[in-house]
Amino acid sequence: MRKTKGFTFRKILPPSSKPSLTRPRPFKAYSFVPFSPLAMLDPTILTIGGIVLGIAIIERILERWGVIDLVDQFAKVMRFILPVTFYSALFYFFATFIL
Repeated sequence: MRKTKGFTFRKILPPSSKPSLTRPRPFKAYSFVPFSPLAMLDPTILTIGGIVLGIAIIERILERWGVIDLVDQFAKVMRFILPVTFYSALFYFFATFIL
């Protein structure tokens, strides 16, 4: 059987000549999510969402009442208004809540 020889860490790697840091260096931490999900409770965004939801509910009520001509007019207008409203609310959200 062979004898194993023990080495200490200091014998293998000599200590560095750099002085050790006495205090940690400050660093800035960045987050990939710069806004809180609670920011969606902004009154402007809730108002826009409420208006769009209200128009959709009115459209469904008119459909149940059988006023199909008026529902078609609502559908034509909403086909343009919904995307514009969505993208403008999304732009507003990112423009106001990113730090």
